[in-house]
Amino acid sequence: MVGKSCNVVLIGNQTADRPWIEYEFKKAWADRKGVVGIYIHQLLDQNRMPTTKGGNPFSGFTLDDGKVQFDQVVRAYDPAGYNSQSVFASITANIEGWVEEAIDIRKQW
Repeated sequence: MVGKSCNVVLIGNQTADRPWIEYEFKKAWADRKGVVGIYIHQLLDQNRMPTTKGGNPFSGFTLDDGKVQFDQVVRAYDPAGYNSQSVFASITANIEGWVEEAIDIRKQW
């Protein structure tokens, strides 16, 4: 993450259960980087089947000595679309704005 200003977490159906994800977004936040999540359900997996939605990996963590829920500050976007192509198009069209918003949010905290 050296030289980067934002950590983008692609949220699949198992992401919330992976310990390294927690480490990465907590480290990014501690390093004053923006953090944003993007759900990637509906994108096709290796078997060309649409994936299912996973849980929010930012849930259960707090800021400001436990006063504020992390998932109430950090956004996790659920891209619009009904199939893999339209979800991918939504991510492509919006990711730049989502990243910029995450950086701005971090500046406020």
